This record gives sequence, C-alpha cells and structure tokens, in this order.
Amino acid sequence: MPPYTIVYFPSRGRCEAMRLLLADQGQNWKEEVVTLEVWGQGPVKASCLFGQLPKFQDGDLTLYQSNAILRHLGRSLGLYGKNHHEAALVDMVNDGLEDLIRHFGQQLLRNYEEGKAQYFQELPGHLKPFETLLAQNQGGQAFIVGDQISFADYRLLDLLLNHQVLMPSCLDAFPLLSAYVARLSARPKIKAFLASPDHMNRPISARLKL
Repeated sequence: MPPYTIVYFPSRGRCEAMRLLLADQGQNWKEEVVTLEVWGQGPVKASCLFGQLPKFQDGDLTLYQSNAILRHLGRSLGLYGKNHHEAALVDMVNDGLEDLIRHFGQQLLRNYEEGKAQYFQELPGHLKPFETLLAQNQGGQAFIVGDQISFADYRLLDLLLNHQVLMPSCLDAFPLLSAYVARLSARPKIKAFLASPDHMNRPISARLKL
C-alpha cells in the first residue's frame, strides 16, 4: 500500500502542488476522489475536521488544511530549507502564494469573465515579488529559496502553470519566472507527471470546470 492517500475533488486545485512534490520525490500515493455530487450530500463533509477537503493520510496520521499538509511533507522529505533562516523564507513565500491563490479564486468565482479580466490586469503587481525573490537568489538560476528545492517551489510552479493555461502570455514580462517554470518543468519526474493522464485529465478547478 502507498504510504500516502490524497482525498480530494476530481481536480488539481489545492492538491496539485502535493502531487508535483510527491512525484518529483519519487513517492507513491493513492487518490480517493470525492465528486461534487457526493460532497453535496453532506456525510463526507460532516466527517472532515474543518468541513473541507483535502484530507491527507500519512500512515496513521490524518491531516486537513493544504498548507499544513505541504509543511508536513516539507519537514518529512527535507524540503523546508537547510536551516531556520531558509525555513522562514520558505514560509514567507508560501504565505505570499496563499494570498494570491485566495485572491485568484475570489475574483474568478465572483464573475468568471469579468473577474478574470480584472485579475490578469492586476497580475503583474502580484508576480513582481516572486520575480524579485528569484533575482535575489543566485540571479534567478536556482530555486525560490536557497540552492535546493522546497515545498514552496512546487506550489509556485503549480500556480504559474495554471496561470499559463488561462493566459499563456502572463509571464512574458518576467524572464526569471518564465525560465524558472521551464527549468522545474524539465525535471525528469515532474516532466513525466505533467505529461501523464493523472495531470492532463484533471481540470484546474472542479467548481469552475477550467
């Protein structure tokens, strides 16, 4: 049996960064898919600690909250920086990504076409901090923090790939982020995962059907 189980909707959503991380680290996991119809019936939702998915199982440890899951995997698999200084920066990046992801979801769920247009108009200002962080770390030739990959890299990669699906030109003004996406996407295990049906056949969002 795989050591990890992801329980989530039939989408990339909050779990694709976890999947990228696990695939790149050579870890096996299984998926338990909860359709929106089943979720709407109530019992599964009532069984979740905070009434939310994802649910993640690592042996006898059950976790909810996607950021807690990513931090757990970061600690378990050595993806949380090399010291306290780097770990603090990884947390900072992850919190910045959380702000952007929440803003992204709110804009698109409110009114998709109008929200999307406004969101992508504002996007350069939201991406600039990440371009700046790359520039400050070995001239943008490494990772978002330090010289080894962290869980924040998988989350940033997932976010940027999703944005490129919705607006292919969104990174044209950010050469370091653009090169970063190409570099991480070329890592052999990530490349294989991105080309797999497990990734290709999942929409970005189950609710928006993107």
